[in-house]
Amino acid sequence: MSSRFASGFKRLLNSETGPKTVHFWAPVLKWSLVFAGANDLQRPVEKISATQQAALFATGAIWTRWSFVIKPKNYLLASVNFFLGAVAGTQIIRIYNWRRTVKGDSTMQALNYLIEGNTEETANV
Repeated sequence: MSSRFASGFKRLLNSETGPKTVHFWAPVLKWSLVFAGANDLQRPVEKISATQQAALFATGAIWTRWSFVIKPKNYLLASVNFFLGAVAGTQIIRIYNWRRTVKGDSTMQALNYLIEGNTEETANV
């Protein structure tokens, strides 16, 4: 059992996406963005930046796909980017629903806010 574990650990350690490479450490550190985004689910929705969430969503979607195209395939990178996009998508839905129900925006106004950000409030500053 011990030699089997040692063999598996050695294989992980020396793999193309193992801890000796950037293919391992970049996704591990990127999990902090996912945890920060999940923590922001407790923040009031009016304090969340729609444009930042859109950027995180796009990043998550693009890099999830890219993780399966590159050689070597990097499933750790795919998983972190999938969850990054999922958390950002959840925030976008929260912002959209808040704009529609609390602010009374039309569908187009809420979508415009998601794309362009806080244009009417910043114009008055």
